[in-house]
Amino acid sequence: MPKVLSEAEIAEFRERLIDVAERLFVKRGPEAVSLRQLASELGVSAMTPYRYFKDKDEMLAAVRARGFERFAEALETALAQPGDAITRAAAVAEAYVRFAFDHPAAYGAMFDLRQPTEGDYPDLVRAANRARASMTDYVNVLIAEGLVEGEPTLLANAFWAAIHGLVVLKLGGKLAPEIDFEALRLTLFRALIRGVRPAAGS
Repeated sequence: MPKVLSEAEIAEFRERLIDVAERLFVKRGPEAVSLRQLASELGVSAMTPYRYFKDKDEMLAAVRARGFERFAEALETALAQPGDAITRAAAVAEAYVRFAFDHPAAYGAMFDLRQPTEGDYPDLVRAANRARASMTDYVNVLIAEGLVEGEPTLLANAFWAAIHGLVVLKLGGKLAPEIDFEALRLTLFRALIRGVRPAAGS
């Protein structure tokens, strides 16, 4: 008869399972990872993961949802700090990069692993929407202070595309060794802000 676990034990093991899945999904791709392999990594019986997730797709959704939640929290915390709009927007950009570099497996699962059934997992949809909102909120702050102009969601996605591309280049080792990443990031940020400033006299 299976041991009756406390809520704390269930939550702790679930986190361990997600940690291992996150790493293996990104390293090998979800299609190359089975729940049995995850069980083996944790030294538990082959059926144990099924007590927490009905299948691999549900586990992938949980991995991605946790990543989006933590990512959104990091950006929201950065935006909440005191300062003017530029200072707060810069803090958000720094938090974005720091999260990606501190948690590359989570970042890869969030943005590099597609899931055709994403809509079947409300927690994942909710977490992804929260993350998208956190990447738009700072743009609304910039617009409110008259520092940039444009449609907020469009601007936010333009900024996201730029910083995501920069992060992926760095994580993939594609930047030349002589390139100072932080100098490049600041150059990109300043160029983006200059490019969407209101026209003089508008």
